[in-house]
Amino acid sequence: MLSKIIRLVVTAAIFVWSILQFADGEIGNGIALLFPAAIVLFTYFKNERILIALYHMRKNDVSKAEKALAGIRTPEKSLVKSQLAYYYLLMGMIESQRKVGKAETLLKKALNTGLRLDQDKALAKLNLAGIALTKRRKKEAQILLTEVKKLDSKGVLNEQTKYIKQQMKRI
Repeated sequence: MLSKIIRLVVTAAIFVWSILQFADGEIGNGIALLFPAAIVLFTYFKNERILIALYHMRKNDVSKAEKALAGIRTPEKSLVKSQLAYYYLLMGMIESQRKVGKAETLLKKALNTGLRLDQDKALAKLNLAGIALTKRRKKEAQILLTEVKKLDSKGVLNEQTKYIKQQMKRI
């Protein structure tokens, strides 16, 4: 909570300083100060640790992604609602390699908290389908896969969906 407030206070202070520079006739300084204010405001909505973790997850470096997320001590207090959803999504994907039960809980939290993009919702549901399949809940996995198809309009997850369907035939 304190982190969010500090970011807003710093943004406001830089913005006020920028306005004072405009009032003094220092237009260049005023414009130059708007950029740091925008950057600090951007970090209010996009947590840098989550961005770093996303980068490492794309590079398949799970240990570095987990390390980046471990730096967020109290996610419920220090993250905005949308950031919290992505925190849960990333932690669920990391935990899916260790504890399936905990991963399922985290992925469901991510969906309930509110992922913004349909692609991200599809990814969470695809992981949930895989977890349901490992727990031999074939019907639940099938329902989740149909939801994934609806949400994945670009077809990015087609290959993974086919793989899970092949695994369903074995059960």
